[in-house]
Amino acid sequence: MLAAFPDRVLDVESGSETRLSDVTCLAGGERPLVGTTDGLYELGGDPVRRFEGHVTAVARTADGDWWLGTEPSAVYRSDDGRSWEALPDLTTLPSSDEWAFPPRPDTHHVRWLAPDPTRAGRWYVAVEAGALVRTDDGGATWRDRVSGARRDTHELAVHPETGRLYCAAGDGYAESTDGGDSWHYPQDGLDERYCWSVAVGTDPDLRVLSSARSAGHAHRRGSSSVYRNAGDGWERIDALPHGEGCYRAVVRAAGDRFVVLSNRGLYESADGGDSWTEVVPGDDLPDAPPAGLVLD
Repeated sequence: MLAAFPDRVLDVESGSETRLSDVTCLAGGERPLVGTTDGLYELGGDPVRRFEGHVTAVARTADGDWWLGTEPSAVYRSDDGRSWEALPDLTTLPSSDEWAFPPRPDTHHVRWLAPDPTRAGRWYVAVEAGALVRTDDGGATWRDRVSGARRDTHELAVHPETGRLYCAAGDGYAESTDGGDSWHYPQDGLDERYCWSVAVGTDPDLRVLSSARSAGHAHRRGSSSVYRNAGDGWERIDALPHGEGCYRAVVRAAGDRFVVLSNRGLYESADGGDSWTEVVPGDDLPDAPPAGLVLD
C-alpha cells in the first residue's frame, strides 16, 4: 500500500517514504503518480516530474489509460503517464458560471476522476465545487451536471460489475444506478453529512464512508467518523478512530477488503468491515489529513 499525506508518500510494507511538498492526490500502477500543487511526479527512486501545473486529481484504468485534473478545472489524458494531451474545455459547459471553490472563490478545480469499468469511454469528473460531469466518448464531449446531482463531490466510487455510483460530497451522500442520470439519497443513520471518501465492496450494497459535520470539522478541527452500510442503513464503525483529533479518513476497497487511513492510523478489514486490524498506528503517521491511498 501507498499512503499519501501533504508532505510525503509512505510505502506501508517497506516503511520507506518519499518527501514532496503540497501533495494533493495519488494513483497506483507500476509507476505510481503523485499530484502536487506544482506538478505530477512519477515515483521510483528520485521523483520525476511528468506534468507542470497545479494537479488536483489523477486516475488510471486497468488497461493503463491515465487521466489528470487540475486547478483551474481542466482534464488531460495520457497513454503512459508521461506525455499528456488536453481534453476539450470543461468551462464551456453551461453550469460553469456557477463553479467556485469557497476557500479560493475566484477559481475551481477537478477534485476527482473515475472511469466506469463497465462501459468503455465513460468517465466521471467532479468539479469542486459545482458539478459532477460525464463523458461517454473518452473525453471528446462532456455532459453537464443533471438536476438532483450533488454539487460538491469529493469522491465517486463505481461498482466494478454493476456500474452503480456512490457519491461522497460536501452537500451529502448520493447514489445512482443509471450512470448519474438520476440520484437517490440513502441517509438513514448518517449523523455526519459532510462526506469525504467512499469505497464499495464486491457486494454493491456494502459500502464504507468517511464523513464529518462540516468542512471545518473534517479538515481543520479534526473531528470525523467512518460509517458502514450493508444495505440496512448507516452505522458508525466505533472500532475505528473517530471524534476529536481525527481528520477525515480516506477509504479504499478491493473485493471484501477495506482499508481506512487517517492521521490516527491505518486500519484494514478482510471481512467486509465486520472486524478491523491496525496496520500502522497513528503515532507513526503525520498529524494531518491524508491526501490519498493506493492498495496493492
